Amino acid sequence: MEAPSRARNPQAVLFACGLNSVRSPMAASLLQQMFPHALYVKSAGVRKGELDPFAVAVMAELGQDISSHKPTTFEELEDWEGLNFDLIITLSPEAHHKALELTRTLAADVEYWPTHDPTGTDGNREQKLQAYREVCDTLSMRIRKRFAKASAASG
Repeated sequence: MEAPSRARNPQAVLFACGLNSVRSPMAASLLQQMFPHALYVKSAGVRKGELDPFAVAVMAELGQDISSHKPTTFEELEDWEGLNFDLIITLSPEAHHKALELTRTLAADVEYWPTHDPTGTDGNREQKLQAYREVCDTLSMRIRKRFAKASAASG
C-alpha cells in the first residue's frame, strides 16, 4: 500500500489560467462550494484580466456569486500571502509554463487540465453563455473526479 502524497489529498489548491477572469475563478468557486471547509482554494492568472460577465452569469445560474472576484496575478498572490499551495491546477498552456517555472522553488505539485477558453465564442448571447456553461460543466466534472477521494477522507 502506497503512502498518500500531498497531491492526492491537498490542503491548498490554486487554479491558474492566462487572465484569471473566466476559467480559474469558475474552477475555484466550484471547488470551494464542493468542499467549503476541507480545502483552501484560490485562483490566479499569468496576466491580470477583467472579470468576465458571462462567467459571472453562468456561475449565478448555479447559485454561486463570483461577481466580487478581483483578477489576481501569480506575483500579486505571492506578495499578498505567499504561494503556499500543495497543488496548482493549470487550465491553459501559458499558466502551466508559469506554474512549472514557479515550482522550481516551491514544493507544489502541478496538474495540467487543458480547458477551452470560451471568450472567443461567436454568436448571440445564448450561444456565448452555452460555451461558458460547457466550460463550467467540464471543470465541475474534473473537480468531482479529482477530489472525490478528498471528500471521502474528510467526510
